[in-house]
Amino acid sequence: MTGKIVSINVSEKKGVRKTPVEEAVVKEDFGIEGDAHASSEWRRQVSLLAIESVAKMQAMGLDVKAGDFAENITTEGLDLPALPLGTRIKLGRDVIGEVSQIGKECHTKCAIYYQAGDCVMPKEGIFIWILRGGVIKTGDPVEVRLVPSLEDY
Repeated sequence: MTGKIVSINVSEKKGVRKTPVEEAVVKEDFGIEGDAHASSEWRRQVSLLAIESVAKMQAMGLDVKAGDFAENITTEGLDLPALPLGTRIKLGRDVIGEVSQIGKECHTKCAIYYQAGDCVMPKEGIFIWILRGGVIKTGDPVEVRLVPSLEDY
């Protein structure tokens, strides 16, 4: 299964929309350098959301784009919430992550929720733990491997 990165998004604070960047350094067991959610203290180091999910909210009349749901990486062509825990995802040439969580619980409702009455990130976003770092760029391929083995890459 392959897709691509359509946007890489970072923020200095948690709980805000993220700003797109053309490339990012991803550190092993940490996440995206310069992003508020990066940490070696948990396995939710990088969040992903499909552009197809963003399009659902746009179809509801919302003026939203990649990064507005606080996702780090916006993908195209992958059914992210259908991936089982433990699935390996290769981003670009070198970065490898493992799906550690599907969806999330929102403890406070965000601005998107109040505008639309719903938000896609809690149901359709996923989180990965970074097993191998590197540099990723907008347009890079995303490769999904259901067999969790670093040697497969």
